[in-house]
Amino acid sequence: MEKRKVGVLGGGQLGRMLIEAANRLNIQVNVLDIDKSPAKQISSHDGHITGSFKDAKKVKELAESSDVVTVEIEHVDTQMLEEVSKDVVVEPSWNTLRIIKDKFAQKEYLKEHSIAVAESLDLEGKADGDQALRDVGREFGYPFMLKSKTEAYDGKGNFAVMTEEDVPAAIKSLGARPLYAEKWADFKMELAVMVVKTKDGVLTFPTVETVHEDSICKLTYAPPRGVERATQTRAQELAKKAIAAFEGKGVFGVEMFLLKDDSLVVNEIAPRPHNSGHYTIEACKISQYQAHLRAILDIPIVPEGLELIQPSIMLNILGGQTTDSHEKIASLALEKTTASVHLYGKGDARPGRKMGHITLLASTMAEAERQIQPLIDAVDNQKGKPLGPKSIPQEEPLVAVIMGSDSDLPTLRAGLEILTKLDIPFTTRITSAHRTPDWLREFSKNAVNTSVKVIIGAAGGAAHLPGMCASWTTLPVIGVPVKATHLDGVDSLYSMTQMPLGEPVATVGINNSTNGALLAVRILGASDERIRERLRLWMEGNEKEVLRKDKALLDQGWEVYLKGMGK
Repeated sequence: MEKRKVGVLGGGQLGRMLIEAANRLNIQVNVLDIDKSPAKQISSHDGHITGSFKDAKKVKELAESSDVVTVEIEHVDTQMLEEVSKDVVVEPSWNTLRIIKDKFAQKEYLKEHSIAVAESLDLEGKADGDQALRDVGREFGYPFMLKSKTEAYDGKGNFAVMTEEDVPAAIKSLGARPLYAEKWADFKMELAVMVVKTKDGVLTFPTVETVHEDSICKLTYAPPRGVERATQTRAQELAKKAIAAFEGKGVFGVEMFLLKDDSLVVNEIAPRPHNSGHYTIEACKISQYQAHLRAILDIPIVPEGLELIQPSIMLNILGGQTTDSHEKIASLALEKTTASVHLYGKGDARPGRKMGHITLLASTMAEAERQIQPLIDAVDNQKGKPLGPKSIPQEEPLVAVIMGSDSDLPTLRAGLEILTKLDIPFTTRITSAHRTPDWLREFSKNAVNTSVKVIIGAAGGAAHLPGMCASWTTLPVIGVPVKATHLDGVDSLYSMTQMPLGEPVATVGINNSTNGALLAVRILGASDERIRERLRLWMEGNEKEVLRKDKALLDQGWEVYLKGMGK
């Protein structure tokens, strides 16, 4: 691999994590920023430049010592980047940076390319700002957002105008900036997608849910909670379409709103790695930082490397009321969880300052939520935020046990007891292949979009339930034939085992819900070592019980033993 030097405008935490990724690929990163910036702390060579990334002379100096120039922050001198682009590759394009750094221009550009965004109005140059905002209130209604076109990030440069009485405060807060107004987005969730634009096309990381507090990203959930896979895919396609409209290569963060009618609108775009993509360092085989380097240096990216390995939650460590608040949170995370801790080397904490982040992976989102909740509480406590009662996340079901009638429940009892004993979360539902075919179809088709990994279907008589379910899902389906009034359950057994080619149902013995449950556990255990271990211990218990009975039979003789069995 040809060795090339990457110049980066900005040396904060994003630059620091970019260097961590670059070091693994033996790529030299030259940083333009103040001495001892977070990025420079972990990279010792003479290629760094001391100064401001807004200083044109320093930008030129960086360009002269680099093969490719990229940015850690978009608030840079794009005029100088345009000039140096004649001699050095700038990724993404200076023109893209110029558009995106002006948030109103960014929105207008997206609209020109048929990307859904919130409606906005330009307020720059309005002589009477107070009257201009009242006019916006009449046109958009309240609330609406007042935003600075430039130099706005982490809530700085934004003001929520809730009522007409807020207008004077909004003017006082942002009146000296170039402004625009944006119609209020009545969203039910904020989503984000990290997009990778390469010489060969546009790729995406998974869709994630972001939770903001005081306009700063606090949490990222991958995958998003309670969002159908089709919606996640729509978000990825919208993000790809948006980034395809811009020039240049690299990683882009696309933040969007999922509105209450399930439509999506783009909120903002970052032309660089982004806070909402930190989770990728542990949760994906290729992180957003490595992807950015590969994209701008034309190093191949295997799309599968961008897929999610396990459900994950990223928690930002924000500065609290003490200068060492971040260190206390990090220590707690290391003591109590298997979470990965990243501290940014920023020195003393200040309230609201991003000091680091924590990423926690687990086999299920519910498990990740339970593990990270004490850390969320600790972060809130450090900020002086009162802690209210916390709801304990319920375990998401891994197995769905469906039956054609509640009369099948006694047969299923033994299997349900096994699942309970082995600590396998499950859900039980009644859905008949003949009496509620539409409900069965809906349940079966949607199961793959939930936490469920295996379906157990019990039915008697014609016993079409598991077979119909299998025809509508890609999840494994286990059939439990139930002994009905006639034919002793053989009819149910034949119905389940004689499935057409291409529609398998793993059928166990008649009324044998125990084996149905154990087969489900083995399927889950194939990808979860902890479940395999619980099953192993259970099986050891069975072995010990058989050996105990064998010894008792040997010691007592068969006649005494038989009497003890009540026969």
